[in-house]
Parts: sequence; C-alpha cells; structure tokens
Amino acid sequence: MHHVVSLPVEFLFSMTATTNTSGVIAKGPNGTRVVVDASGGTFEGPKLKGTVKAPGGDWVTVRPDGVLQLDVRVLLETDDGAIILMQYKGIGVDGGANIRTAPLFETGDERYAWLNSVQAVAHGSTGDGDVTYQVYALR
Repeated sequence: MHHVVSLPVEFLFSMTATTNTSGVIAKGPNGTRVVVDASGGTFEGPKLKGTVKAPGGDWVTVRPDGVLQLDVRVLLETDDGAIILMQYKGIGVDGGANIRTAPLFETGDERYAWLNSVQAVAHGSTGDGDVTYQVYALR
C-alpha cells in the first residue's frame, strides 16, 4: 500500500471574517449550540479576492468533550462582482485556536466555475471578534 506523506495542495486564498455571537442554545441534545454571525470580512488569493457578505454564519456545536463542530455557510463577493457560496464542516480544538475544515464552493459565474469542482481544505483560528483561514485546493 502506498502512503502519502503530504497532500498535494494549491493555495487559494486567506479569509478573515468578522464574527459575532447571535445566540446560544445551552444543553441541547448534542451539546451547546452557538450561532455565530459571519457576514463581513475579506478574502484574497492569487486568483480571486473580495469581501465576505451577509448573510453568513456558523452553527457551531460545542460537544461534551469540548470539541467544536462547525457548520458554516458564507457568501463571498469577488472584487469583479461574482457571488460564490462557500460552505464547510469542520472541527475546532483548543477553544477554536486550531480549526480544520473542508470547504466546497458553488457559483454560476463562468469566470469562477472552476471552483465548483474543487475540494478544499483549510486551517484557521478564531481571534478577538474574527476568524482567519488559509484555504487550499486539493490537487
């Protein structure tokens, strides 16, 4: 069996989204649900850049073991007017200091249609009122 030591990836962009807690559902069936608004910010990379638009957010579950389980949808608007939906699940540990996600993209804009077949991976961390990611396409 062949073991891959590293994954082939291409850097897509860095994204910083502004975050605000919208509501908390404590003691839910899977843990505590924290609904986080993420409808502002910026992203930039070699092939695309722009702003994070409303609406967008993360329906985080803080599991009993303290791990964050992310469920995110954000809208990206490129500086040349394309709208791209980015959605991902992921895992956060150390209180969100270490986040790993697997984004998918959806757009009808032909200039960015190549994103529709990308499986991305990202790593990031939460800051004071924001979250920052480095996003890579798996190749």
